[in-house]
Amino acid sequence: MATASPETEHPVKAFGWAAKDPSGFLSPFNFSRRANGEHDVQLKILYCGVCHSDLHMAKNELGFTQFPMVPGHEIVGVVTEVGSKVKKFKVGDKVGIGCLVGSCRQCNMCDKDLENYCAKQILTYSMPYYDGTITYGGYADIIVVEEHFVISWPDNLPLDIGAPLLCAGITTYSPLKHFGLDKPGINVGVVGLGGLGHLAVKFAKAFGCKVTVISTSIGKKKEATEKLGVDEFLVSLDDQQMQASY
Repeated sequence: MATASPETEHPVKAFGWAAKDPSGFLSPFNFSRRANGEHDVQLKILYCGVCHSDLHMAKNELGFTQFPMVPGHEIVGVVTEVGSKVKKFKVGDKVGIGCLVGSCRQCNMCDKDLENYCAKQILTYSMPYYDGTITYGGYADIIVVEEHFVISWPDNLPLDIGAPLLCAGITTYSPLKHFGLDKPGINVGVVGLGGLGHLAVKFAKAFGCKVTVISTSIGKKKEATEKLGVDEFLVSLDDQQMQASY
C-alpha cells in the first residue's frame, strides 16, 4: 500500500517553507494539516521566530531530521477554529505555540506540567505524531495543535516582538526563576550576548539583578552597557579582565 504524500495525507491544505535535504535550503512546500479534533485548535500563523535549532534541524546536524521538514517553533497567530471540547480558546483569540505539540500526558513529568521531560514528547516539527504522520512547524500559513499545548497571548504584547519568547525567552527565564536568580541585588553572569544572552540580560535587569556579561567580542560592549544596561562587561579572551573578576 502506497504511503500518502504530505500534500494529501490530511484534509486541510497548507503552505509553508521546507528543507527537503540536508543542504539547509528552504523552498516552497504544499502539504496538509489534520482536521480539527475535539480538543484541537487551528490558527492562522502570523509570525514565527527563527531559532538556531531550526537551522541545525534543516541541515540534519542533530541527526534525526525527517525530510521534508518545515521548521519553526516560536509560533504566534490567531485562532480560526476550535474543537467541540476546547475550553480555553475561542475564534479570534491571539495564541502562541512553542517547542512541543504532544506528550504522553500520563507520566510523572506530565503530571507536574513538565512535558518537556516526558520520554514520549512530540516536538513541533520533524517527529511522528500520535497518528504516525510527521509534524510540521511554523514556517507555514496554518497549524492545528491540541489545546493543552497552546498558550494565551496578552493583548499588550506585540505578536512579532514576542514570538521569540516561546523558545529563547523561556530558555532563559525558566532557569533564572528556578534557581532564585530573580531578586534585586543578586549578581547574575551571562555568558555570550547572542539571541539567548540578550533575553537573559533583559530578564535579569527587570528582576533588579546586577548583570555581568562575559563575551569574546569587545564589539558588543557598547550595546550591552548603553542599550541593555549591563553593569559589567568582561572580554573572556582578556586574561587580565578575567583574573580581576575573581
